[in-house]
Amino acid sequence: MNVAMTELAKWSNFYVIVGSAAGALIGLQFVVLTLIAVRPATASAEAGAAFGSPTVVHFCAALFVSALLLAPWQTISVPEILWGLLGFVGAAYTLIVARRMRKQDAYKPVFEDWLFHVALPGVAYAVLAVSSFTAPSHTRESLFGVGGVALLLLFIGIHNAWDAVSYHVLVKMAEAHSENREENN
Repeated sequence: MNVAMTELAKWSNFYVIVGSAAGALIGLQFVVLTLIAVRPATASAEAGAAFGSPTVVHFCAALFVSALLLAPWQTISVPEILWGLLGFVGAAYTLIVARRMRKQDAYKPVFEDWLFHVALPGVAYAVLAVSSFTAPSHTRESLFGVGGVALLLLFIGIHNAWDAVSYHVLVKMAEAHSENREENN
């Protein structure tokens, strides 16, 4: 077994944990979105594409990286190419998310939204892309980079899912209840 594969084998429990969490949270995100979709506003589709879809994408990316690095590869070349491609695709997707956030008018994004929907995912996917180039010569460091990215994407997804749920429950539902009370009076 070569040195790269020995280093990768040390990460198996980490990726089992991160991948399992990402998979479970993807399912939970679908359940929550179904429950809060009582009466979506007409502009909510654009907001969903800007704020909801990226959350599922980040969970899927964490799940994919975890599964990718748990597969019994003979060398690290194929996984490093695949995680590098994911990094480049994720970086491009982050630019699309930024455009969608600016375009939608259902909600005015604040600093925290830009941080967790654009800046942090952009950094995560950039690290993923760069680490694929450094893996052949700095395998151990690259695997720490990939592990950090998987964990960061998981935490970004958790933050964004919580933010979306709390916004819908605490802001939108409160507005709807307030409007109902005004109509009844």
